[in-house]
Parts: sequence; structure tokens; C-alpha cells
Amino acid sequence: MTTEIDALTSQRKMLSEAGYAEPAITYFLEKKYMGHLQDASQVSEKIGSCGDIMKIYLQVDDNDIIQDVRYEITGCAGAISAAMAVVDLIKGKDIDTALTINDGDVFKRLENIPEKKHHCIQLAVKTMHQGIFDYKTCKTAH
Repeated sequence: MTTEIDALTSQRKMLSEAGYAEPAITYFLEKKYMGHLQDASQVSEKIGSCGDIMKIYLQVDDNDIIQDVRYEITGCAGAISAAMAVVDLIKGKDIDTALTINDGDVFKRLENIPEKKHHCIQLAVKTMHQGIFDYKTCKTAH
């Protein structure tokens, strides 16, 4: 247990020294919205300019309210923290409101991440928007 706590403390310190604010660090370490949803209404994927891969799972009800969201990510701390922040911003909202979420909203939620990681925020937002657009397209096709 002590080694696990030491490892987390060490990671927290490294991320802080790299320019990540406390909320961003917590999102990365907890990863509370990582994984997949068995009963997802929509699954979409995007690859970032840096090669990070994000897959979003959206569970949307009949009133177009986002009930649950999960991300699967092959990427860095910036990508993971940004995606986790996106979930907190859109969960429980209707899909049209979720589409208004932008990079600035996510950055405010994270408080700070290193400048060279800002593209990670863009990837998380673009992946979410793609998932909602795909969901809307599939819904109107049926």
C-alpha cells in the first residue's frame, strides 16, 4: 500500500512540475470515466495529430439526454485528463447543449495543462462532437 501511495505522490509531483493543475492531475490519476459501455447508443473514434487514439461511448436516452459516457484512450496524461473533464461537462445534458462545449470550457475545468498539450483538449472535444454527430446521423437514418 505504501509503495502505491508513494507512486501516486511521485506521479502527482511530476505532473505538477510539468505544468498540470490539480484538477487535471486528479482527472488523470482517477480515470473515473475510462472504459467502455456495453449498451452504448453510439461508439465513435478519432485519432489526434500526435497519434493519440480516443474512442467515445455515449449512452443517450429517448429525450436525447446523455445518460453516461466513457472513453477508451491510448494517449498521454493531457489526453486522459481532457477526456475525463469532457464527461463531467456533458453527462446529464442534452446532445445539443453538449455540442456547445468547446476547448475553452474544458481548459477552464482542468485549470491548466502544459501548452504543448492543448491539442489533447481539442482531440477530446472533437471526439465527443464526432460521437454526437454520428449518433444524430444514425438516429435520423432509422
